[in-house]
Formats: sequence, structure tokens, C-alpha cells
Amino acid sequence: MIEEIVTWLNDMLWGPVMIYGILIVGLLFSILTKFVQVRKIKDMFVLMFTGEKSEAGISSFQALSIALSGRVGTGNIVGTATAIAFGGPGAVFWMWVTAFIGASTAYVESTLAQIYKEKKNGVYRGGPAFYLEKGTGQRWFGIVFAIAAILAVAILMPGVQSNAITSAVNNAFGVEPWITGLIVVAILAFIILGGVKRIANAAQIIVPFMAVAYILLAIIVIIMNISLVPDVFALIIRSAFNVDATFGGMIGAAIAWGVKRAVYSNEAGQGTGPHSAAAAEVSHPAKQGLVQAASIYIDTLFVCSATALMILFMGTYNTNVGDANGELVVENVAGATYSEFTQLAVNKAFPALNDFGSMFVAIALFFFAFTTIMAYYYIAETNVAYLFTQKREQFFTWVLKFVLIISTFYGAIRTSDLAWKFGDLGLGLMVWINVIGILILMKPAMLALKDYEQQKKEGKDPVFDPIKLGIKNATFWENYKKDK
Repeated sequence: MIEEIVTWLNDMLWGPVMIYGILIVGLLFSILTKFVQVRKIKDMFVLMFTGEKSEAGISSFQALSIALSGRVGTGNIVGTATAIAFGGPGAVFWMWVTAFIGASTAYVESTLAQIYKEKKNGVYRGGPAFYLEKGTGQRWFGIVFAIAAILAVAILMPGVQSNAITSAVNNAFGVEPWITGLIVVAILAFIILGGVKRIANAAQIIVPFMAVAYILLAIIVIIMNISLVPDVFALIIRSAFNVDATFGGMIGAAIAWGVKRAVYSNEAGQGTGPHSAAAAEVSHPAKQGLVQAASIYIDTLFVCSATALMILFMGTYNTNVGDANGELVVENVAGATYSEFTQLAVNKAFPALNDFGSMFVAIALFFFAFTTIMAYYYIAETNVAYLFTQKREQFFTWVLKFVLIISTFYGAIRTSDLAWKFGDLGLGLMVWINVIGILILMKPAMLALKDYEQQKKEGKDPVFDPIKLGIKNATFWENYKKDK
């Protein structure tokens, strides 16, 4: 009964309006920013390493690491496999398209988070709830997002990550899911009890190391199968445009699953990335907006592509029509679930190493998914801080920690299909509210970009002045300017 209700809600949230709407919104922002994701690509990567941390804020790189810890997770490994399972190889192309135009969406939402951030209880806080209230003057708008975000990242979405960990560990090492689940929640409790700084410190070490290791492995597999590159890319393109004999008639599924899994993975438009973007110590909001745009490229164009190419090179995938119970279009690995596609691919690439793939992917998934759960806690904590005053905030923060730990363990032991359905439900709730909000509030982000570029042309290190630009309710920056 619960699964049927969740499926129905997902069908409502993830209908054609959402799928094509995400693409249209990303294209709109790309045009309005004159394709900032291409024009400012150098700034995007240089700015990662220039911001300084402070008592109240974290560095640009730490903010990027928290954002990537949320973005680089199960979506990159299991999510990419799911896209191929239900949308065919063509779904990978639509993941690329969504990432490319979604980088401009990430710029807009993360810049808005910086513009409307606050200094609360000694640390920077911000995100959709804050900019929806301050930008529109309607507190109810911020409250709706905050409640949806807490519901999504504290209850509905952690199970996707913990379930992926326990499934991969069980497949590689034969450890029972409940045992792995207990280990995960024990480590999680230690880190989240240490607060935002401990989360940032852990993320900036774990995420880059595992992402680089995973991409290097994929590069080795690609080099070993370099002769297959033209054929695999041709398969992806043909399948994306409905001209492949095997995957003909699946263009709708390819677009739907490509967009859905790209948004789940890179979070552009989801409203999660802006929370860490707001915490960065920078002199101009556009700086962190550009850094967050770069995270979309790292997530989807690098890490998701690495997964997709390994699976397609090795042919370790099945493709269904519609859902897990649908007719099989391709069955290359009989009896395998999509959560095993990547492990089987690396095993096949290194057959002499006895289950090396299963073990490596299980370890990678552990770190990727674990840091994502950490990021979820940070997002939920930020929204609790938005909703409550200091005394109540402390109480509800402790409640939040308890709820997140319970939902993480529950997800670790339930079926993967149900875990993903809950995750998609949480994702859909946030995307709908956030995307409507940033469409209404896009102007300040555009003004910030124009101001940033003008100051750069004048040879200055850009400093933000909202009063000069006519942006109201950016109270942090009004005081920042005075302090300077």
C-alpha cells in the first residue's frame, strides 16, 4: 500500500512538466547568463582555491566539498546504472545535456543563497528557505521549502545512500545489511555530533580522494578498451535520438531517466547545493555561484560519465521497458540488478583480480554515499535553524540527529526499489518549490553576475554592494560593506 502511494506521488511529481521543465529552465538561465558555464569556466575552477575560511564561514573549497559530498554519491554509481537500466544508453546523453545547462541553474541558486545569507549563532546560514523569504517578502514560501527539505533529506533520501552501501558491501564481502547499517550510523553519529566544521573537514578530505581514485580507475578501463570508444559514443547518441535498432522507441524513457538521474546526481535546481554555498567566506556572491556551477561538471561530466562508460564498455547492463517489472529490451547480465552493474563492469575489466571490482566499488560507494548523508544532515540542520529561534533550534537539532540516524538505518535494510522511490519523492518535492522560487528571483543573480564581470574588467577583486545594485533585504552584505 505504501509503495503504491509513493509510486503515484512520484508519477505526479516527475511527469512531463517536471522533466521538460528542468531542461527549459536550465536553457533559459543559460541564455540569460550568456552561457556563463562556458564563458567563465576558468574563473569557476580558479575560484575554488581562493576563498579563505573564517570563524563564521568556510572556504570556497570546503563549501565545494560539502556540495560535492551531496552531489557525488549513489546517484553517480547506482543512479547512472538505473538510468541505463530504464532509459537505455541514450539516457547518458540526456544526463550530459542536463548537466551542461544545469550548471547555469546551479549558478543562479547558489548566488541567491550568498546574496540572502545570514550570520546566525556565529555561523553563516542560507539556502532556498532564506532567499525565498527575503527575495519575495513572503515567510510562508521559505517555511514550505524548509519543511519539504527536512522531510526529504532527513527522512526520504538518506535511505537511498545507506541502501546502496549495504547492497554493495553485501555483494562484495557477504556482510549482512543490518551489520553494515549499524556501522554506518555509528560513524555518522560521531561526525554529525561534531557540527558543521567537522562535516566540512571530513568532506574536504574524503570527497576529492575518492572522486580522483574512481575517475582514475575509469580512465584505466577506458584506455584498456580504447578501440571501443567510437562504438560506445555512437550507441549513446543513436539511442538518445531514437535511431538505434535495439533501443528504438525509448526516446521518451531516455530523456525522462536521463534528466531524473542527472538532477538526482548533480542536484542542479534541487536546492541542496545552495546551503553549503551560503556558508562560504567570499567577497562577492557570484564567486561562489561560479564555484558551485563547476561542481555540476565534476559530478556528472566526470564521475557519472566514468560509471556509464565502464558499464557500456563491459556490456554489464540490462534494459527494461518502463520499470523493474517491464519487458527486457537487453539482458546482458542475467539476474543482476542495476545496483550491481558497475561492480560487474570493473570485475569484467580486471578478471584476474578476483572480485576486485565488487570490492573497489563497494568501498567507493561507502565513502560517496556516506558523505552524501553527512551533507543531508547539514542541509536539514540549516533549515531547522531557519525555522526556529536559538532555544528551540537546539532542541529540534537533536531531534533531527535522531531522526536522520533512524531513517539511515531503516533505508539500509529495506529493498532498493522502495528506497529509490522514497528518494525520488523527496527530490521531487524540493525541485518543484525551488525551481519556481528561482524563476521568480532570478534578477538579483543576474545583477550580481553583471556586477562581478564589470569589477573584473576594471581590474578589481569584486566586492558586493547590494545597495548600489538596488537589491533589497541583503542585510548581511549591507553590514559587510559597512564593516569594510
